[in-house]
Amino acid sequence: MSAGRPAEIDDPVEHFLQDIVYHGKSERTRSAYERVLRRFEGHLEANGSKDIGAATHRDCMAWIHGLRGSVSESTVATYAAYLHRFYAYMAQVGAFDSNPMTLVMEELDETIDADPTRRDLSVADMRAFVATIAHPLDRAVVLTLLKTGIRVGELCNLDRRDLNLETPSLETDESSPRPALQGRPNSLYVDEAPSRETVHNGEKRTASNKRMRETVIPVDDELARVLQRWLAMRPDPRSPADPLFISTGDRWGARLTTDMAFHVVERRAKRMGWYRRGGGAEENVTPHYFRHFFTTHLRDRTGDRGIVKYLRGDVATDVIDTYTHNWGDRVRDVYEANVYSLL
Repeated sequence: MSAGRPAEIDDPVEHFLQDIVYHGKSERTRSAYERVLRRFEGHLEANGSKDIGAATHRDCMAWIHGLRGSVSESTVATYAAYLHRFYAYMAQVGAFDSNPMTLVMEELDETIDADPTRRDLSVADMRAFVATIAHPLDRAVVLTLLKTGIRVGELCNLDRRDLNLETPSLETDESSPRPALQGRPNSLYVDEAPSRETVHNGEKRTASNKRMRETVIPVDDELARVLQRWLAMRPDPRSPADPLFISTGDRWGARLTTDMAFHVVERRAKRMGWYRRGGGAEENVTPHYFRHFFTTHLRDRTGDRGIVKYLRGDVATDVIDTYTHNWGDRVRDVYEANVYSLL
């Protein structure tokens, strides 16, 4: 069904851009969305349609297909995600009748993270990599990335309240998980809200979360043990937000940054011959590679693209609600039955 909009919204793109600023997105993010959405408007106008609200899934697919060859595949995926979020939001607030990008994203998902030139590591390879990591913080960072598929910025934005462990690390651990985790032991909450340069849970953030909606991710026994060990020796945090991952180096007690997390992975990947300065995404193992590893191996094991999309935070409201409402019976059961062992 084609999208439609109320007559009072003269410029849907500008309306959307104003709203994301109100929601705390940075000026840099606003500019990135504007470039993509205006470029799509130019495509529609060049092909005889001037109304972005009347675009169909075929209009969207034609534009995405036309980008290939002129930009990288990762840029194609980014542009598609921006367009999808625009339409999903406008449909959610009632400005448009539907989201024409839903079908397009389903098609694109078939090839997500499927670059045949990317380094191919087996579970056994990754298990050997994890075995080289002894420091409780570094092991917790690496295993959380590998077992959950979250982005490095999302990892750094986690607060203690975002983790609910069935067995606390210490008897004196009085931290209370957020309400969304109540009744969900051994679970991790990844919010959609934190944005770079905005205050979240009382602390100004230096990284942004990029998922379409908040996600509750199961924590299996391996990850729970590693996180318990980390929490048992975690320094007192400097921030009242009580960050989950904290520096044990020069910035003792400060929230872990994306640069710190990147170097945790880079140092060890170099020792394995998996990272070379100047090497590209197809060669180097980085925190983003861990997201690719998670997607590839869990999808192959489960055969369920929907659950993997849910865990990655790549699906919009209409799809994610299916898994949110049936979280305990389906997502956790499927995840625990199929997640790979790394210890």
